[in-house]
Amino acid sequence: MAKKSAVRYACTNCGAMYSSWTGRCSQCGEWNTLQEELQVSTQAVASSGNRLKTQTVDDVVSHDEHKRIASGITDVDTILGGGIVSGSVNLIAGQPGIGKSTLLLQLAYAVAAHEPVLYVSGEESAHQIGLRAKRLGALRSDLQLATSTSADDIAATVASGQYKLVIVDSIQTVGASAITSAPGSVSQITNSTQLLTVAAKQTNTALIIVGHVTKEGSIAGPKVLEHLVDVVLQFEGDRYGGFKILRAIKNRYGSTSEAGIFEMVDNGLQVVKNPSAALLAERQVSDGSVVLATLEGTRPLLVEVQALVNKTSYGYPKRAVSGLELNRLNLLVAMLERRTKLNLADQDIYVNIVGGMQIKEPAADLAICLAIGSAARGLQLKSNAVVFGEVGLSGEVRHVPYIEKRLAEAKKLGFDAAIGPVEISNTKKSSFLRSVPDVRTALNTFLEKD
Repeated sequence: MAKKSAVRYACTNCGAMYSSWTGRCSQCGEWNTLQEELQVSTQAVASSGNRLKTQTVDDVVSHDEHKRIASGITDVDTILGGGIVSGSVNLIAGQPGIGKSTLLLQLAYAVAAHEPVLYVSGEESAHQIGLRAKRLGALRSDLQLATSTSADDIAATVASGQYKLVIVDSIQTVGASAITSAPGSVSQITNSTQLLTVAAKQTNTALIIVGHVTKEGSIAGPKVLEHLVDVVLQFEGDRYGGFKILRAIKNRYGSTSEAGIFEMVDNGLQVVKNPSAALLAERQVSDGSVVLATLEGTRPLLVEVQALVNKTSYGYPKRAVSGLELNRLNLLVAMLERRTKLNLADQDIYVNIVGGMQIKEPAADLAICLAIGSAARGLQLKSNAVVFGEVGLSGEVRHVPYIEKRLAEAKKLGFDAAIGPVEISNTKKSSFLRSVPDVRTALNTFLEKD
């Protein structure tokens, strides 16, 4: 006979367990730290344990049942490592309105062509989802739809084994009946996810859960939520336009270095085949404009870095950035002030990464420095070149990974040269790359009057 689920209370500070809630933990003395926790049990626990049944690694690999389901979207399959693994639990998070529900409805439509799929929504009515499916052209008779906020009902449906893929939108709206707190609380998110995970693992059903984010951009709810699932996907970008990037920040079945680039159009999200060409299509060559050869995952990408330098009208100069960390800009400006002849102490400096892209890799340093130097002196690059390289506090230009990929992308789009770090001995030399040892040399060598 199955053991009935029970509720206990755990202290988030010391981990002590209680059968009922109290305001203060008697173990550590902290107040209001007890959280509801659901004990999930699928079978009666024996009074004494049995010896574990073991198997060799070879047997596990040869009888691997974790087959992958093609999502129908090439970039999503690449990010996941070749498709959705059966029995895996995947969490996708992003800002409101970024396109999570749109992407998952398109994915469900594609998978339903060859596997049974269930789309469960706790946020919208079936009519609303139907209208979106009509707009996206995702109407299919074999795509099943349900609306529910009961984690118990959803888990029971998953446990039936009727579906190969179940999508739950979103985990913050569902709750387990044994927990008295409101949906979206720490207890409900943790225990609802655990219920769904147990059901998915038992029936080898792939599960995709949508998660909300906080105003800081991190995934809402307890950090344990990310530990419970197998894959965590982050959907980033500007909700009002520009490109949107899907990347894996945790993946038990593949790499976390891949990224997919999407664009929202009238009939939904579509993969951007050549993002570099799209980002540079409206570029006007002028002072303060430099093309950066960066990477999104392992994909090379050319983006325009714009800088505007203007004498400040106030006592304290302003620094503003879009698509870059402000602290990184302040560090580079201080380095330029100290290591070159640029006088930026009384200048307002604005830096923009065109297309709404978020650049985090240090290889963008040299392009930002050249853009600022170009804008400050009213100069342009002498050649039609892309720029990349990490810059140290001494002004030296340091080596960055995947130089060959960056150069190949620049050649493909018709650039004449690349400005970057001095090639290390074990790298194949390229006449296309114009190496510079430091920022001062780069400014003096490659900037000229327009």
